[in-house]
Amino acid sequence: MTRADGRAFDQLRPVEMTPGFTKFAEGSVLIRCGETVVLCNASVEEKTPPHVAEGCGWVTAEYSMLPRANRERSRRDVDKLKLSGRSAEIQRLIGRSLRAAVDMVALGPRTITVDCDVLQGDGGTRTASVTGGFVALALACRKLMAEGKVTKNPIIHQVAAVSAGIVDDVPLLDLPYAEDSRAQVDLNCVMNEKGELIELQGTGEGRSFTLSEQQELVRLCAKGIGELLEKQRRVLQG
Repeated sequence: MTRADGRAFDQLRPVEMTPGFTKFAEGSVLIRCGETVVLCNASVEEKTPPHVAEGCGWVTAEYSMLPRANRERSRRDVDKLKLSGRSAEIQRLIGRSLRAAVDMVALGPRTITVDCDVLQGDGGTRTASVTGGFVALALACRKLMAEGKVTKNPIIHQVAAVSAGIVDDVPLLDLPYAEDSRAQVDLNCVMNEKGELIELQGTGEGRSFTLSEQQELVRLCAKGIGELLEKQRRVLQG
């Protein structure tokens, strides 16, 4: 099949990350993946939730879509009690993924919250949030080191994410909305720099899928994530 944007089946959409996009956050980045645009801000608080062990830190995330991030206006998430089920699921995914990047003992008794606000959604908002969120998190940790608040970098792994799917029985990497909306199978993948899986979400949207198809989708994601990790490194090296 020929993709609408002319990409190869295993090719990422154009990716751009702009660090330091906002003034006040300890770490921030604006990430563009094709027509999907997400603002990621990492904020540091010198306290932790009650469940966190003494002396350890915590990393969490919040996710929201602006009302006109999509083709039709969505209701604004006013507070956590009114958070949509989709947003709640996605922000838990982002939080889990980013915690896999951090040594909580090295972070110390403080919390880093990564806010991921979708300015424009065209598929892959959760994976863009993880990829951009890691950069914002790493920048916040760098600031903590520069201020002498931590003695070593709490970042122990690099983390990125991408989606893949099966459309018209063809496995494709990094689906925009036009492909995602008619995908037979949808898969979101989060990996670290070692190629280890952190999260894998696979769903048969239009049909079931085989183990070999799942493995092919994971291979596609691994290729894309390798490229995203390199883009992250370049941004962080400045």
